[in-house]
Amino acid sequence: MRFFKRYFITGLLIWLPLVITVWVLMTLGRTLDSLVPSFLSPEVLFGVAIPGFELVLVLVVILLTGLFCANFIGRAILSRWESLLGRIPLVRSIYNSVKQVSDTVFAPNGQAFRQAILVQYPRQGAWTIGFLTGTPCDEIAGLLAGDFISVYVPTTPNPTSGFFLMMPRADVQVLDMSVETALKYVVSMGVVAPPALTPPPTVRPAPDAAGDALQ
Repeated sequence: MRFFKRYFITGLLIWLPLVITVWVLMTLGRTLDSLVPSFLSPEVLFGVAIPGFELVLVLVVILLTGLFCANFIGRAILSRWESLLGRIPLVRSIYNSVKQVSDTVFAPNGQAFRQAILVQYPRQGAWTIGFLTGTPCDEIAGLLAGDFISVYVPTTPNPTSGFFLMMPRADVQVLDMSVETALKYVVSMGVVAPPALTPPPTVRPAPDAAGDALQ
């Protein structure tokens, strides 16, 4: 039994990451493929099946959309389109919520998830990794005594859920490790330790402006 258990676990550790990676990529590919209408399928356009054609088509459309909306005319059309969606009650709520989150997280100059930090949570003396997301809004900041920042503390092993906290800046330590490295550390529940840095990583207080920490 020891022989079986030892080599079975070894084989499982080799195959499991590969299988999950392939599954995620296949799921993503099928999701993107489903966005392409049937009249744009390679069978209709060329008469033959071309693996990955729908995926490439979706990526090209996304790229061209970004290029088009980067100029004045594109921005004007996008503004009209968003104004139209904003007049539809149910669609307005969903679209505006998703847009605010996506603009915050994926904007090139945004502040969300640009810096890994160390915070004491859920009690003093217990430390965990969080991510600097900005500062409290004006209304809340006016009710707080002192300098506060907004922090997202992810759960493990699923970092897509977590807790939004507003903490004193003095209680937060900014880490040198990248956001990607910190996420790996969180997802692995501390098993996959970040590689040693040269020089050794330093822990420093959060800077005076959230934007400075993200540069």
